[in-house]
Amino acid sequence: MWSIRLKLNKMFTSDLTPARKAEIIQKVAQKVVDLKLTPIAIVLLESGKPLSFVGSQLMVFFQPIFTAIFPFTQYDEFTALLEERQNIELLIQAIERLDEEKREKGKRPDARKE
Repeated sequence: MWSIRLKLNKMFTSDLTPARKAEIIQKVAQKVVDLKLTPIAIVLLESGKPLSFVGSQLMVFFQPIFTAIFPFTQYDEFTALLEERQNIELLIQAIERLDEEKREKGKRPDARKE
């Protein structure tokens, strides 16, 4: 009986509000940029874009293992987000934008040094 309830509790992309999608994309993009993984993340996301749905289903399959090891509370939401290719593109754009902002911030001369 519990297994049926667990299957019914699966989140779908349509369950996420646009604001929540944007928030998740922003958090993931910020983490990628903070860890300086921008180039590899973009390459992996671009190359995996055609298989985004399959990848999200693999995440569903491995969910018990990942959630036991990693304290990722938004795992279901992120899995649902990856089901649609357009969300992958939005994630790539967010990573590129944040990386560019970080570079521009690093190029600005500090007013205290003058």
